[in-house]
Amino acid sequence: MKALFVNGSPRKNWNTHKMLESAMKGASDAGAECKMIHLYDLSYKGCVSCFACKVKGSKTHGLCAYRDDLRPVLEEALACDVIVAGSPVYFSYTTGMFRSFIERLLFPVMSYDINPDGTRPRAIDRTIYSGVIYTMNCPEDFAPKVHYPELLASNTNVMKIVLGYCEELCAYDTYQFTDYSRYEANAFDENEKAEHRDKVFPEDLKKAYELGARLVNMAKG
Repeated sequence: MKALFVNGSPRKNWNTHKMLESAMKGASDAGAECKMIHLYDLSYKGCVSCFACKVKGSKTHGLCAYRDDLRPVLEEALACDVIVAGSPVYFSYTTGMFRSFIERLLFPVMSYDINPDGTRPRAIDRTIYSGVIYTMNCPEDFAPKVHYPELLASNTNVMKIVLGYCEELCAYDTYQFTDYSRYEANAFDENEKAEHRDKVFPEDLKKAYELGARLVNMAKG
């Protein structure tokens, strides 16, 4: 039982990484062999539209054909039983590194063909139990006003379609700076942010732990 955790944040030991670490602990305690990948440690780009993955009789069989630092990660991901990917929300969406990972992981798996029953063939014949973790400065009650649920669900939905199963977990109103006084950020109250970090974020970490454990147990069948 293998589980891969993919950090789409440029920051280590902050909100997204900590959520993924907690999910990884849950998966490990459930019996999975776990590994963490930091996307910002790699040199790669998004889909280059070569369509090698759509050529009839493609030898890549669901794996992106473009060779760079991401290629081995994609191989590992497709061989896993569980994948949990995380990203902070920057300017209303995930990081570019996260998005490039998702499109290069998922697009080659799906076919442009349509089966007689209306479904699309997939290059993998099993379910990879997946989860997406988002962390954001935005408070939970404000998120619907800027359409975050719809924007972020686009990743969750396509992962569910391509991999067979996906859950979504959001950590809102996260603590963003070590010293708020250094930044142009008077829209936020540092004391309120710190209180949320101390009281609510531990509950978010618990939910991440439970997510990791749950996905592994589901993959076990």
